Amino acid sequence: MPYSFLLAPWGTSGNLSPLLTAGRRLCGNGHRVRVIADPAMREEVKAANFEFIALNRAPIGAEADPTDMLDMKAWFQRTIFDPALAYAADIQDEIKRVPTDAVLGVDFLFGVALGAEAAGVPVAMLSPHVSIRPLPGMPPVMSGLKGKKTPEDRAAIAAAADNWLKFWDGYLPSLNSCLAQLDLPGLDHVLDFCDRVDRVLLAIGCAFDFEADSFPDNLRYVGPLLDEPGWAKPWRAPWQAGSTRPRALIACSTGAQGQGDLVQRVVTAMGSVEIEAVVTTGPNLSVADLRAPKNVHLLPSAPHDMVMKEVSLVVTQGGHGTVCRSLLNGLPMLVLPNGRDQNDNALRVEVKGAGLQLPPTAPEVDIAEVVSRLIRESHFRAAARRLGEAIWAEIASSSLVEEMETIASAKHGTRLVAEDLAKA
Repeated sequence: MPYSFLLAPWGTSGNLSPLLTAGRRLCGNGHRVRVIADPAMREEVKAANFEFIALNRAPIGAEADPTDMLDMKAWFQRTIFDPALAYAADIQDEIKRVPTDAVLGVDFLFGVALGAEAAGVPVAMLSPHVSIRPLPGMPPVMSGLKGKKTPEDRAAIAAAADNWLKFWDGYLPSLNSCLAQLDLPGLDHVLDFCDRVDRVLLAIGCAFDFEADSFPDNLRYVGPLLDEPGWAKPWRAPWQAGSTRPRALIACSTGAQGQGDLVQRVVTAMGSVEIEAVVTTGPNLSVADLRAPKNVHLLPSAPHDMVMKEVSLVVTQGGHGTVCRSLLNGLPMLVLPNGRDQNDNALRVEVKGAGLQLPPTAPEVDIAEVVSRLIRESHFRAAARRLGEAIWAEIASSSLVEEMETIASAKHGTRLVAEDLAKA
């Protein structure tokens, strides 16, 4: 039977696109989908043929997703916990306006899950990146750890996971205050919140991730959600006719991360490599701000799937969408992580043998040297192709729609019973 789903993205297009992909899959199975989001996302949501609802109380723009992450403690407080009640109120208002069978929100929006829980509606948290909740035996985010080969590795992973949990628990008073104001039970630890939502859906490839010893009962890998963003412009290849030089895509982040200097160094470095390169600057960097050598072509955007069919490697900051799309196209990568989840993605690319990483401060000569190595050494491309094939298989068997239908059906059945009792 058809259900009514409410989707809540956060921040940049990098978080909106996976939600829209999920929405298309739900619609393809006959369900109704609405999206509540920053007004700036209105046109992209409407272009995807979903009903758009603007956030009313919750922060928008840079207030919702601050670009300054130098003080991580302050960033988490300002982004996740201070606006939690505002997000919860917007979700509750929309659920009152239109009966809703389940909510799907990006995992950082604790307030979305709070609002759904307070309204008695099932909720799933979508993680379009590595898990923010430590998983047994898996290196936690931002730890820089590579795996569990030795007892010493396991001890280091356990210590890093404990430190990560303690970091989150610094916000426990804030979260419990929100829960109390919504008449919801409090928590002993912040990330216990992940255990009380109906599902946590990891929208990444299990083959791409590190191996965990076990998983929580409500966690599912559903594979990457990678439909092209609506703002990507049509593509016309700029390569010179008859050119036999290798080709590269330099793909900038969709978020505002002050990446201008980094991208300029990458572009300049390409001038010393026998290569044809195209740069897609994305929505937060202007082509006019870059100076390019003759073998580098600057574009505001392009459909990456089409571009990747014509290149032999990708240079990226390491956003999850670009990394997974590169793997699905069998392309090795140079990753220069610039924050957020990018360091964790870069580490996985390197450990899996599908590319190399450099710090975002790397000089041009190092960038050029690594790009040349990725061109010369075929084992990087072979590893990327193998990993991409495994992720394709996960996408084909994704359970996202079934999981959302399962939690919605439980709520729907409860609601029908309540209605029957009211009529009796």
